[in-house]
Amino acid sequence: MGYTVLHIEKGTGNDAAMSAHIERKITPKNVKPELTHLNKQLMGYPEGVSNRSEAIQYRLKNAGLTRKISKNQVTVLRIMLSATPENIQQIEEAEGLEGWCNDSLQWVKDTFGEANLVAAHLHMDESSPHIHATVIPIVTGERRKAKKEATNGKRKYKKKKKRTVPACVLMTGWQGINLENFKLLMRRPCSDMDLSGERKDQKQSI
Repeated sequence: MGYTVLHIEKGTGNDAAMSAHIERKITPKNVKPELTHLNKQLMGYPEGVSNRSEAIQYRLKNAGLTRKISKNQVTVLRIMLSATPENIQQIEEAEGLEGWCNDSLQWVKDTFGEANLVAAHLHMDESSPHIHATVIPIVTGERRKAKKEATNGKRKYKKKKKRTVPACVLMTGWQGINLENFKLLMRRPCSDMDLSGERKDQKQSI
């Protein structure tokens, strides 16, 4: 049985070190340099933006945020999408790699909001092809800390306006996900589904 892989990590600042890896400004030991020319940038940047780190800063600057971003605050989600080598090989042999990329990015847009997807790259020069998608985790709900302080009469933050970005369950660390269940995840809001493919009785949010 084949599996898909969904790996999400948190990043801070403009995530420059990861940008250097993704854009191959540095060459990791596991990379096959003779295949690097097959890597692709899967989406463009806004006018005046030339790379991933600049795209992160551009989204943060133009997202209408009203609070200052602290140094240790999460500003980016590093999303890696892939599958077992056997599955990827079948997709390539069927000339379906472009369709797989499009479907994967559409899932990211539907899950986190299209405006929050700021960069996407396909890597073909490692052991198995995979996508690096970069998401800015803009949250429009009230912060837990603010709500707690409000109950103690020490409210420091104003309640934000109505939610415009779907609530999602943040999954950290990588694990194999059954292919059929991942297809289900791609079709439904992530707040309504867990990794086993079963619907949740109660929505969760970050």
